[in-house]
Amino acid sequence: MNVQVAARRDVAAGQKSRLAVADGDIHPALPSLAHIKRYLSKRWADHLDTFGLLPRHGFLAGPAYPKGQPDAMRRDAYPPGGGRPGSDLDFMRAQHLDRNNVELGILNAIGPAVGAAQNMDFGAALARATNEWQVEAWTSRDKRLRASVTIPYEDAAASVAEIEHWAGHPDFAQVLFLSRTAEPLGQRRYWPIFQAAARAGLPIGIHAFGYGGYPVSGGGWPSYYIEEMVGHAQASQSVLTSLIVEGVFARLPTLKVVMIEAGFAWAPSLAWRLDKIWKTLRAETPHLTRAPSEYMREQIWFTTQPMEEPEQGRDLIEVIDWIGHDRLLFATDYPHWDFDDPATALPLRLTEEQRRGVFRENARAVYGV
Repeated sequence: MNVQVAARRDVAAGQKSRLAVADGDIHPALPSLAHIKRYLSKRWADHLDTFGLLPRHGFLAGPAYPKGQPDAMRRDAYPPGGGRPGSDLDFMRAQHLDRNNVELGILNAIGPAVGAAQNMDFGAALARATNEWQVEAWTSRDKRLRASVTIPYEDAAASVAEIEHWAGHPDFAQVLFLSRTAEPLGQRRYWPIFQAAARAGLPIGIHAFGYGGYPVSGGGWPSYYIEEMVGHAQASQSVLTSLIVEGVFARLPTLKVVMIEAGFAWAPSLAWRLDKIWKTLRAETPHLTRAPSEYMREQIWFTTQPMEEPEQGRDLIEVIDWIGHDRLLFATDYPHWDFDDPATALPLRLTEEQRRGVFRENARAVYGV
């Protein structure tokens, strides 16, 4: 359920979330890009001042389709003391963590866009700086929070080094990719990263968006922002197809992947289509010893936000039944404008066990918390 929180700044006491919640998608923000220089060496701080980030896309500044609100943020999420939404831990506690009874919060730092840097060495330095910032500013100050290891994922060797640096650190819950990479994510250039994550016992989180350098469509840049938004689900389907067909899951049976902010109602139809075509063309992929849907149902999880909302709730229940109630992790996307309020999200007839699973226990199991 996508809620325009700006129109309802206060939630009545009776509507606050009473159930302890694990939030699978919280976005911390730097007060400003300049703030990251505190964690960079002088060489890279000077580089940032002189050259900037130079992301891998065809636009000189910013994304192709700017959000209707700055940075896709809730209007009420700006801290009273100044700064960007998501940049003030005390304000986040008051507005979200405490208010919504968040017991576990997974931080996904999608900005600065570490994986987008054209300069690979700068990307590696930026990843280390971002991870050090997450520990100092967030996880060391609130033990409910766990960070995602940001990596320069177009540079496999540097990404492996970053994973190994933080492996075993209790403040990190997963390794973070964005869904639009330079090549299909199952291809072999990325395998060392998956192998390092599996060795470290860390799930892979794949968040929607990214700067692969290509349009979201298969034929060029769309005309409208709505096409871009809808396209993120299509990009995520391509990611899963590549991971399955290239044999990443077959070769790494302990690897866990969490699809974040990509929707999930498309998963059954994708699995059905993959299974049907695999039966005809299975000779092409002898490394797949089971149907594609089996890998999907055993090694993939999905966050609930943004949730597709058919007119008939039973239609969504059928989708969840196919995916498995234990495959869904509740997420709010705080502090973005399409924030899902745990007091009103998932207005479905779930059993108490299913509700506790989606809102808390599934995340605790995936992340080993």
